Amino acid sequence: MQKELKLTELDNRLKDKSIEESLRILAAEFNGKIVFTTSFGIEDQVITYILKLNEINIEIATLDTGRLFPETFKVFNETIKQYKQGISVYFPDHEEVEKMVTEKGPFSFYYSFENRIECCRIRKTEPLNRMLIGKECWVSGIRAEQSAGRNKMKQLEYDPGRNIIKYYPLFKWSLDEVINYIRQNNIPYNILHDRGYISIGCEPCTRAVKPGDDFRSGRWWWEKGNGKECGLHVYNKPENNEDK
Repeated sequence: MQKELKLTELDNRLKDKSIEESLRILAAEFNGKIVFTTSFGIEDQVITYILKLNEINIEIATLDTGRLFPETFKVFNETIKQYKQGISVYFPDHEEVEKMVTEKGPFSFYYSFENRIECCRIRKTEPLNRMLIGKECWVSGIRAEQSAGRNKMKQLEYDPGRNIIKYYPLFKWSLDEVINYIRQNNIPYNILHDRGYISIGCEPCTRAVKPGDDFRSGRWWWEKGNGKECGLHVYNKPENNEDK
């Protein structure tokens, strides 16, 4: 209840504020207890640029699942070089990865929805939960138009499962606005975006999509249904293969 009351208060304070002003308010309100998670997609690169340009004191962190594209590591490295500051990296528990791969092989996630959820949990969800320990606010690059489920979310919301307030700076932006901002400010970005990869995750689970296809259709393409998530952002009940 306390977090929900704070959410209402913050919602009023952020109303009509710019992204920069909103991030400053949140950085001050949650001093040392706020984190921005990046996967080095174009939305995340915009947010990183805004944080660094305006010298806003919010920790930047990422997950290394062990299955990322080489192109993702390249933009990771270029981002560190450009801003001359490290990014906190969280890895999956090696014993859990070893056990899963030993028992089921390196591509178990292709065989069943349950196996895929297990892999996402080990490689992504659990490291994220460790990252969020002690945090009270989580900044993310989610946009409303990315999927029907995400369109139901709010720019500032409370995650009761993790007892944390979440803020999505680019929630109301279109994809074209993100791309134009990247180009206008010469921000380093993942070259895979130019090859039809809109949503970029682990290499074995991501492929390019055709113009006009659903934003998430390139993720876990072998699964049926449109609600494709890995469990990092839970916004609805698990229907049509939505994660728990």
